[in-house]
Amino acid sequence: MFFDPETWVAVAFVILMVVFGYLGVFKSAMTALDHRAERIKAELDDATRLKQEAAKVLADYKARSATAEREAADIIASAKVEAERIAAEAKAKMEDFVARRTKTAESKIALAEAQALADVRAAAAEAAVQAASTILSQSVKGQVADNLLAKGITEVRQKLN
Repeated sequence: MFFDPETWVAVAFVILMVVFGYLGVFKSAMTALDHRAERIKAELDDATRLKQEAAKVLADYKARSATAEREAADIIASAKVEAERIAAEAKAKMEDFVARRTKTAESKIALAEAQALADVRAAAAEAAVQAASTILSQSVKGQVADNLLAKGITEVRQKLN
């Protein structure tokens, strides 16, 4: 039994453990392991905190994105409404412009008709006066003819104009 290598390995192991216990190696190893465990726990806590912050930032960006999309949809809708309003205004202005132009043209046509009618009446009156004066001057002679002619010309002019 004392000559077996396993026995001497077991004895050396026990002696090594007693020396380590005497020198405080176990306490140092446990302290180092405790420090490492604390450091790992702190890193895990930081990672958890960073994950929560990242989730908050992501939620904030999603909310901002949704808000921006709603605002863009509102802007598009208001732009469509504004374009329709402007188109309606333009159509109304165009119709008003055409109506005013038509009315102006009709009034110019009516004025031209009235002027033409007045010109025709004046020409007819002038022709009638000329015809009457020619007929009267040929058929009646003297002072009576001149008075009658002047009176007739005045009456024809008044009636025709």
